[in-house]
Amino acid sequence: MLSDWVLGHRVVSVTTGCYISGCPDKERPCWFDVDGRDLPAMLTLLAARQSGCDDPLRVRRAESTRRVLNLELNKDRDVQRIHGSGVNTLDIDPVEGKYMLSGGSDGIIAIYDLENATKKLQYTCKAICTVGRSHGHVHKYSVETVQWYPCDTGMFTSSSFDKTLKIWDTNRLLPAEVFCFEGTVYCHHMSPIATKHCLIAVGTKNPKVQLCDLKSGSCTHILQGHRGEILSVKWSPRYEHILVTASADSKVRIWDVRKASGSLILLDQHNGEIAKSSAEAANTAHNGRVNGLCFTSDGLHLLTVGTDDRMRLWNSSTGHNTLVNYGRVSNESRKGLKFAVSSGCSPDFAFVPVDSCIAVYDIYSGQLLTELRGHYNYVNCCTFQSDFQELYSGGSDVNILAWIPDLGRTSVENDEPDRPTAGTSQNLIFQDEWSSSDEEN
Repeated sequence: MLSDWVLGHRVVSVTTGCYISGCPDKERPCWFDVDGRDLPAMLTLLAARQSGCDDPLRVRRAESTRRVLNLELNKDRDVQRIHGSGVNTLDIDPVEGKYMLSGGSDGIIAIYDLENATKKLQYTCKAICTVGRSHGHVHKYSVETVQWYPCDTGMFTSSSFDKTLKIWDTNRLLPAEVFCFEGTVYCHHMSPIATKHCLIAVGTKNPKVQLCDLKSGSCTHILQGHRGEILSVKWSPRYEHILVTASADSKVRIWDVRKASGSLILLDQHNGEIAKSSAEAANTAHNGRVNGLCFTSDGLHLLTVGTDDRMRLWNSSTGHNTLVNYGRVSNESRKGLKFAVSSGCSPDFAFVPVDSCIAVYDIYSGQLLTELRGHYNYVNCCTFQSDFQELYSGGSDVNILAWIPDLGRTSVENDEPDRPTAGTSQNLIFQDEWSSSDEEN
């Protein structure tokens, strides 16, 4: 690192030949090349990081955001077709980000290796093992949810319309434990951060939420309050005892499972105000069935979707409706809708199955950024790989598609750089600010 004064400016990088403006009226340092021209945004970030003027995470967030905004269907990567009918659920292991689970309407479970071991441009993600129809412990009916054990790929869980939740030993591909219920199982979820409990929340046709303890092998808790079937359950990624449940009764409840006094918060779309019409009942999160839940990666906000074709963003601590307007989000599913959110981006993005495409929203502004099209039938689920900013989706067309950042894409400059338009794939932080000497003259 060279430190010297040149024409009133301090040179900070020999390799890039960049210097920083010493103007005291600037909120942030201004970077220029040796000819006095503004640097492109990414080079500016790199130079600021190298000099210690900026947070290293800012560069990472900026690159992650750029990759997400350039997602498109990858023609060089296929996922082996295993299921004979629709793919209902996907999950990528949080430990290595290498293995993906899938569950289908045919009751089959498959495990894929996402790593490109061939090192070739074109390759297929192969299924390394399956629980097929000939397996002695295969689910009898549709598999609705699969999830890896958060700390180890040696175990995973699955739940099905056959009224069972199974805990699988990955190495032996045999169930280590089976929980049976009286009603159809719609969903389950295990806390990604829990260290003081091993509870799995299970949503069934019964309005009571059941908590299964892996240590004891039995259902130890029952949460009562809903009046309809439980379509989605999610543990908080921030507090290990906080659970959120969504039901066909149009309500979303936040629970502290350590307390027996009922739910902590009942989400109200009107924030306590009297409903403006009789059709909008008080103390409801949506005006229809609530069939999808997803926390933001930091756990500070909660997204919900309902059959009223609305998506809402809530403060997870207070239960306050932030009133972000996402427009119409078509949702005709009578089961749980499995959508995903990004991690490590700025801003965060939501990937929501809408009919045969995946709508990508800016979570905090509500703006529809783009729609990912490639499926030939309804999209049932999607999951986000945060290490490489990749997206995988499963649909009723039996396909699992891989959406990979296309970093060679040339983005068209926006006439209004302060507000990106729908379908724009370029983040403002990457807009090129080079100017030629001819233009300056």
